[in-house]
Amino acid sequence: MNLDPGLLGAHLREHEVTPERAAEVERAGYGTLWLDASPPADLAFAEALLDATTRLVIGTSVVNAWTADAETVAASYHRIVAKHPGRFLLGVGIGHREVHAEYASPYATLVSYLDSLAHAGVPADRIVVAALGPRMLRLARDRTAGTVPCLVTPEHTRRARSVLGAGKLVLPGHFALIEPDAARARAIARSAPPGTALGVANYATNLRRLGFTEDDLAGAGSDRLIDALVAHGDPATVAKRLLAHRAAGADQVGIYPLGDDPIAPLRTVADGGFSQQGLPVARLPGVLVR
Repeated sequence: MNLDPGLLGAHLREHEVTPERAAEVERAGYGTLWLDASPPADLAFAEALLDATTRLVIGTSVVNAWTADAETVAASYHRIVAKHPGRFLLGVGIGHREVHAEYASPYATLVSYLDSLAHAGVPADRIVVAALGPRMLRLARDRTAGTVPCLVTPEHTRRARSVLGAGKLVLPGHFALIEPDAARARAIARSAPPGTALGVANYATNLRRLGFTEDDLAGAGSDRLIDALVAHGDPATVAKRLLAHRAAGADQVGIYPLGDDPIAPLRTVADGGFSQQGLPVARLPGVLVR
């Protein structure tokens, strides 16, 4: 069965979303709701979000290979797709050395994890990998449907598309904040991810590859870095910034909303930002995964 992730994705953590809020995201025109922050292997909450919606794709961003047993994840996958065919994407990733004391050989660990999922019958074309560097991007190309990276820029999207080629999914996530005051927007961003994530080695290494300097990465980030990682301004400006990923080769732009109410900026970006530019979300579907 085909799966259409849509032009826009919404990235929310479990404490930010309820089944009722998932329905709001669907009504706003989003194609995918990404459940962030290493959901448990039983994927029960992802299933509850699917139960509350009718067409929305639910994805994990991402199941952590260190903490979620692959056999349990595979069983959960089969349970979910039997009930909701064509509406679930299994995003997997390797986590961060700052969190996992056992962190070693991340590439080999993820290869083994994908092997276990394949052995348990999870189709490769329903898996995406949180890949940042070239080696992980090649793994995503060769073993899965594509990649769902975060804390990236349109330049990373361009490079990811170059590595993955046509026919694979490139689904970057980008932070967004409806705030016309640039100084205030930067202050908000620095007090939350992305500012608080710059000390994570995987992210910092990738940002250096993209041309950012140690000065950019110092503290909670330079203005240049924050502006590159967070689309801020009025709704039309935010939408234009997000669409830069599309121009760089993304199939979908996933939005990490910043602010006290995560649903409000998601609605504003979809209704205000895209509609003001004559780009209704419903008229810009993503690619079909077959």
